[in-house]
Amino acid sequence: MALIAYLDSIKSRDPAPRSRWEILTYPGVWALGLHRIAHALFRARLYFVARLVNHISRLLTAIDIHPGATIGRNFFIDHGFVVIGETAEIGDDVTIYQCVTLGGTDPANGVAGKRHPTLCDGVIVGSGAQVLGPITVGRRARIGANAVVTRDVVEGATMVGIPAKPVLVEATDYAKPFMPYGTPCSQKYDPETQKLELLRCEMDTLRARLDALTAEEQRKSA
Repeated sequence: MALIAYLDSIKSRDPAPRSRWEILTYPGVWALGLHRIAHALFRARLYFVARLVNHISRLLTAIDIHPGATIGRNFFIDHGFVVIGETAEIGDDVTIYQCVTLGGTDPANGVAGKRHPTLCDGVIVGSGAQVLGPITVGRRARIGANAVVTRDVVEGATMVGIPAKPVLVEATDYAKPFMPYGTPCSQKYDPETQKLELLRCEMDTLRARLDALTAEEQRKSA
């Protein structure tokens, strides 16, 4: 049954609930269910009724999903206070934590069309993150807590900071099917520490290149 499979997919990402019945009390589950109704009404061009369902959902769940947003299977909003814009597209098995915005570009320029992000399958967006504009977040990418993303994110990348930048993640962490909050919880993933590591790698590369050039010059002069 589709509902049971959906609830089990949430249980695999959240160890807190002790039963499927408990998951049914989650505001994210209710918000998604009401969005399915609002989205069907929106596609039928019953825009006012769709907005009314959206308004009721927002009052009940503190989650605002525009009726026009397209959402795939097994979407999970953990906690609430999430805003998802009209032209946002969300793939399968995506997880979003509290206080996330999938926001659009400035409509004042009069340009219609795609204004909000596309999240591919398996993306995780940590609490407080802002993903803004018609960008694409690649499959299995992780957006760390409080990150601000305004550019495309490649598949499998882990993004942290303001503005968000990719960080190096060990293969054992990268291979994990799920990373809570999309954030690697270790000091070795601190962006400033990684900048020093990258500089050290560049210095080592330059030193090796200099040694090679020196050896070549010595061979020529011999």
